[in-house]
Amino acid sequence: MPKSVTRSYSRFTGEAITLLAGLIRAARLARKLTAQEVAERAGISRSMFQRIEKGDLKCEIGAVFEVANIVGVNLFDAEPSSFTLARHIQQTEEKLTLLPQKARKKTKVVDDDF
Repeated sequence: MPKSVTRSYSRFTGEAITLLAGLIRAARLARKLTAQEVAERAGISRSMFQRIEKGDLKCEIGAVFEVANIVGVNLFDAEPSSFTLARHIQQTEEKLTLLPQKARKKTKVVDDDF
């Protein structure tokens, strides 16, 4: 069995998770959802959900984001339609053009025409 690692987190991290946990709890109560209902929809146990609402830093980030989405907490201040994969790729390519040629990763063109 692996040893339990004790980590220390910054004050900012603690405050951020406390805020997110509070937002999740307030949104759940506003929607009149029980902890069991949200846990079932997220595919996690009720105890895991309770740890998320308490602001436990050891919870999986994917589970926290899924719960936030289910209860309606907007994690990012962007319109869902404005954040598309194509737009993200375009922005990344624009940033890469600013790098010197040697810093860019060479890409192979895959011939997948069978």
